[in-house]
Amino acid sequence: MTGTFDIHVLFDHWDRFLEGFVHTLGASAIALVGSFILGTVIAVMRISPVKPLNWLGTAYVEFIRNIPLLLVVFFFFLGLPSLGFPIDGFTSGTLGLMVYTASFIAESIRAGIQSVPSGQTEAARATGLTYIQTLLHIVLPQAIKIVLPAISNQFINLVKNSSILAVVAGFDLMYYADLINADTFLPLTVYTLVALLYLILTIPLSLAVQYMERRFRSAGR
Repeated sequence: MTGTFDIHVLFDHWDRFLEGFVHTLGASAIALVGSFILGTVIAVMRISPVKPLNWLGTAYVEFIRNIPLLLVVFFFFLGLPSLGFPIDGFTSGTLGLMVYTASFIAESIRAGIQSVPSGQTEAARATGLTYIQTLLHIVLPQAIKIVLPAISNQFINLVKNSSILAVVAGFDLMYYADLINADTFLPLTVYTLVALLYLILTIPLSLAVQYMERRFRSAGR
């Protein structure tokens, strides 16, 4: 029965649940690190005094933020192969997640940079630090502390958005959930178990961020 919950599905198909979990974890981890690095670079470009960099960073954010994630993933999955660059579903989904999430992280970090008092930048430059050194050692560490809650929300959204890999055969949790459901006709069981597995990924991430926030507040006293 489709409305019946049968825990035996987990044990009968544990190998596919596990493989989907590992692929989801891997895609999320890679995209998380990549989006943070790319988002930081784009944020610096957005506040750069060099106009071409500023324009390029702004164009990236405004374009990527205002199109669906699915289109970004399809660009890598369908667009790159048509240009002669073959790419598999896992890689295209991970790259799409990274590029898409980076636009939101860039805006969060940009807001954090602008909230750091300008006097600190002026003082750092007066001591002989270059513009890049001032950003890396003075401004960015403070900015990231300020916007950590916003960035953490984007990271959690990234993990949930990783389900987009199912659309491009990325072998993630949702991909295997669809296969298991097709075999068992027990959607309530299958998708409830998948929801619990997503919680296993997102709750520790949320708790880790809360811990970091408490540490930052304690260090700032």
